[in-house]
Amino acid sequence: MQSKLWLYVLICCSSKSFAQVAVTKSFAFVQLPNNARLSALGGVNVSLTDRDANFFYSNPALSGDSLAGFASVNYQHYVADVGQTTFSYAHRFSHIGTVAFGVQHVGYGSIQGYDATGAETGEFKSGETALFISKSYQRANFRLGTTLKVAFSNIAGYRANAVLFDIGGVFIHPEQDFTVGLTIRNFGFVWSEYSSTSRSTLPFDVLLGTTFKPEHMPLRFSLTAYGLGTYDPYYDPLSGNPEPGTLDKVLRHLNFGVEILISRNINLKLRCLRTIHQELKLEDAGGAAGLALGFSVSIKTFEFTFSRSTYVVGNAGYAFTLSKNIDKMLKRR
Repeated sequence: MQSKLWLYVLICCSSKSFAQVAVTKSFAFVQLPNNARLSALGGVNVSLTDRDANFFYSNPALSGDSLAGFASVNYQHYVADVGQTTFSYAHRFSHIGTVAFGVQHVGYGSIQGYDATGAETGEFKSGETALFISKSYQRANFRLGTTLKVAFSNIAGYRANAVLFDIGGVFIHPEQDFTVGLTIRNFGFVWSEYSSTSRSTLPFDVLLGTTFKPEHMPLRFSLTAYGLGTYDPYYDPLSGNPEPGTLDKVLRHLNFGVEILISRNINLKLRCLRTIHQELKLEDAGGAAGLALGFSVSIKTFEFTFSRSTYVVGNAGYAFTLSKNIDKMLKRR
């Protein structure tokens, strides 16, 4: 299982939001930010109610009736040939309202395998896939939602499957551009283990966040507390680095993102995540680790989003998202 361990290290290095827990959890890929907008805002956001077909992955309450008919295709490149592809679609049913569907796949490319003695066993390809279905319900200024996820993992021929659930809620201020969101996610059960001796642990987490826009400023701010289901961030006592202090531990649970609303059709995004900065920086470099930039452009009925996230010097990830209301397109035809 050394190959499996190496793959989880890859996930840890490529994750934008949960590098401190990815090495100890199975099915950690469901925590990865899977669209360019979320990636540019730090990978975690449970309170942004702007119209986006992808945000139900973060909080099922962020999917509403206004998203009916919207589809989105996302691709995210990490390191080497490791990449992630996501498809999202929201459909309105006559009796139950709008339901969001999603498919997430992470491919790890070709990896050299080794046995217990260190001898090469040849290259192999591995990947993980999750299927999503999400439904929300609004009552006055509150919206509640739930998401069902079925995850399939194939690591060097070892396979495991799990069923996970998210529940979330969001408060939407009736007059101000102000929202508060809460999500409890990735609780459930493993129905098939990698082997008879493995004991997989699901990446349970609790997130709380707020998004607000000052009335007379072209800026929108998001603050999200994540990893609330884990008291301390990941720390390796064998690394030789000093153990994080109390303030550092608190800051590693917070993500701050900013959107610059240039116009109705163009906006820029920026975030700096201290967890990634502290855990992936190098002693003599890495000052940009944890920094992400992105932009969104709307052209007619299409929206294109791009983001770039820096891990260490010479190592960055890129994400692309294309969204459109395909129901309107089909009706016109």
